[in-house]
Amino acid sequence: EYYNTIVEGHAGEASKLLSVFAGVGVSLLAFKAVPLEPGRTQFTLFPNDGLKMTAGAKKAGLKVEGPHSALLIQGDDESGALADIYEKLSQADIHVNESSGIADIKGGYGVILYLKQEDCEKAVAALEM
Repeated sequence: EYYNTIVEGHAGEASKLLSVFAGVGVSLLAFKAVPLEPGRTQFTLFPNDGLKMTAGAKKAGLKVEGPHSALLIQGDDESGALADIYEKLSQADIHVNESSGIADIKGGYGVILYLKQEDCEKAVAALEM
């Protein structure tokens, strides 16, 4: 699951946002920040505990949208790993709306696949997770 929220203001506002969630004991598995226009940034947050995050946001007066559907996949970085994931999803007729990925220096990778809610279980089965 992931949630979206928009931060208005200068760069320090992002720090305040992230501190709210840290203060209620929420760890983020992943996040991204995308500028919408000057002074506005959309944060996409992947919490380890969505209930804690939404409760903390409500208490702090923050509006979060979600939960939305995504899969976070981690594995050993090998040539063709991402191609294999996309091939399996294609064979299962699953459309990926958006994705982001990263490789780490220890030989692993992570990829986030943004999917329709109804495709999540189907994707897990197709990827044999």
